[in-house]
Amino acid sequence: MPDSYRAPDVSHRYVLDLVRATDRDRFLAALFAPEPARRGLLALLAFDHELARTRTVTREPMLARIRLEWWREAMAEAAGAGTPRAQPIVESLSEIARRHGLGAERLAALIDAREEEIDGPLDVVRVGHALADLQLAVLGVRDAATRDAACAVGAAWLMGEGPERDTLLAGARARRDAIDPAALPILLPALALDGAASPWRKPLAYWWAARRGRY
Repeated sequence: MPDSYRAPDVSHRYVLDLVRATDRDRFLAALFAPEPARRGLLALLAFDHELARTRTVTREPMLARIRLEWWREAMAEAAGAGTPRAQPIVESLSEIARRHGLGAERLAALIDAREEEIDGPLDVVRVGHALADLQLAVLGVRDAATRDAACAVGAAWLMGEGPERDTLLAGARARRDAIDPAALPILLPALALDGAASPWRKPLAYWWAARRGRY
């Protein structure tokens, strides 16, 4: 069976702790997804975090590409039929990829998008769309309106403040009445970009927004 692989519980726990420590806003939002989709979203966020670290881990372009090539090979294993390499994020992603039919090429699309940052500025639209497509697959959401909103929020997340980000968020929110509510765990982080809620109030703000279908 394609979904027969089960990652060790310690790997899922590692992923959860990593995302909670490094990406609290999107961690909180992911908690609104039911299991096992929640594990899938956390695994994808941990994967993206590791890819984003490439530029800070090494400033040598050749070494950066070697590091990303390691992840390409790991994703081929994760989406395959054998036992993936013993790395917590890879193991967690392997369970998710096989359960949801995420092929190696779809996982590699996020790596390819992140690789552009080695030689130049990050293409935030490409990265945001690549991650959103994987997240939507995990959530089982396929309609065009929700994809447009999720891609807009994903790209806006990577931008600094400015009119371009405001335009993306406005476009995403214009689709609120048409989106699939199952996608709210990846749309709720848009609230953090408004900077309205203090850190200790964010869990409640996310909960209230999710109840109302707002982001």
